Amino acid sequence: MVLITLVRDYIDRMLHDIPGMKVLVLDPQTVGMVSVVYSQSDLLRKEVFLVETMDNASSSRESMAHLKAVYFLRPSANNVQKLRRQLAMPRFAEYHLFFSSILKVPQIQILADSDEQEVVQQVQEFYADFCAIDPYHFTLNIQNNHMYMLPTVVDPSGMQGFCDRAVDGIASVFLALKRRPVIRYQRTSDVAKRIAQETARLMYEQESGLFDFRRTENSSLLLVIDRRDDPVTPLLNQWTYQAMVHELIGIENNKVDLMGFANIPKDQQEVVLSSVQDDFFRANMFENFGDLGMNLKRMVDDFQHLSKSSLNLQSIGDMAKFVSNYPEYRKTHGNVTKHVNLVSELSRIVEERKLMLVSQTEQELACTSGQAAAFEAVTSLLNNESVSDIDRLRLVMLYALRYEKESPVQLMQLFNKLASHSAKYKSGLVQFLLKQAGIDKRTGDLYGNRDLLNIARNMARGLKGVENVYTQHQPLLFQTMEGIVKGRLRDADYPLVGNHFQQGRLV
Repeated sequence: MVLITLVRDYIDRMLHDIPGMKVLVLDPQTVGMVSVVYSQSDLLRKEVFLVETMDNASSSRESMAHLKAVYFLRPSANNVQKLRRQLAMPRFAEYHLFFSSILKVPQIQILADSDEQEVVQQVQEFYADFCAIDPYHFTLNIQNNHMYMLPTVVDPSGMQGFCDRAVDGIASVFLALKRRPVIRYQRTSDVAKRIAQETARLMYEQESGLFDFRRTENSSLLLVIDRRDDPVTPLLNQWTYQAMVHELIGIENNKVDLMGFANIPKDQQEVVLSSVQDDFFRANMFENFGDLGMNLKRMVDDFQHLSKSSLNLQSIGDMAKFVSNYPEYRKTHGNVTKHVNLVSELSRIVEERKLMLVSQTEQELACTSGQAAAFEAVTSLLNNESVSDIDRLRLVMLYALRYEKESPVQLMQLFNKLASHSAKYKSGLVQFLLKQAGIDKRTGDLYGNRDLLNIARNMARGLKGVENVYTQHQPLLFQTMEGIVKGRLRDADYPLVGNHFQQGRLV
């Protein structure tokens, strides 16, 4: 529960030490940061009776002198200016200001000058400038971040804003963990190098005192890599529960929007998928689709048994026991309904788009060599009217990435066939992908055919056979992580930033 626990502890400390009725004021980014780790009932237990956004707090003139205001904001220039205007005409009895990352000295001065009525009780930095979607993963929710891989398209100020946000989020994670890492980056990526260098400058120069934690036996590593090094993984259809929901329906801040789907009850049109709050999801989030179906059936059978026993109330004691267990019964009912709806929608989409047929060819393109057979398989699927336009595009992209140097004539034939079937998906999209993430742009051994060790590993896997043809692909990140653990990550491909070496093992 590492990351989630850290953020929850910060919010607990914010709210616990301020007694009485409170209003919690959040900006659009911190709304997501709080919502993934804290529920409405958690807030009520901390005497938070109102949650406002920063924009609403700025536009409202209603006095709420009976409430104490707890602000949790990103330290952006925009937020500081809005807060300055609110402090000039305070609506609340007290203002307790918490920022998710490092405040600059001029920002503190602006807030101090604005507090003429002395309503600000405290200003603190609580390092939670990231969205902890589960114990070991976080996101910064940067919109359209793929644009920043294209320096010719993005204006310099936009690029700087993107880098600043990435550095702030990374710094906040390490401050929360109380670590200062060794920093490395992917050599072939300019944006990875820039983020790595700016993060190192912050941690080792500008705020070196803040990151001066006691040395431990195990050193941390921050490795900044670029999606262009592995363009294959996001093009593949996925077959484990969490990945399928994300790919086929969509998850944002652990919430799934089912509003556009037919036959979904009104109370189930937005559901939460959290490995912390949902036992079934935690146990099945990485299960393949077949095993998931069997586990869901067992869950439904158990609930039906529980429902039948609840109908057999023969004494006052039975009734009292049912009433005391009713909240848990309702929670279980909601959970069963949620997962049945989700799995039903996934099954419908898989059948509608013929994804089992498509996925088998995708996996073969990603994991096995054989240009002639691959060309025939992709051509056959492009001619299949049941295959969707987006899946046709992905198949041609996967073929192009694998055989960009081997079969230019066949690749052009696939471009033409794609264009004839899917007018909006021009072949230029595939060519643009090759320009951005083709073999000349990549660092790692994406297909396991450059490094002798990887070639041997692939041969061994081929001889043993594959347990599941739909999940045989391993992302390049797996090899990268293995290289880190075994100390085989090449300095030439992933250089260190500066001379900040720490003793001990990497964790």
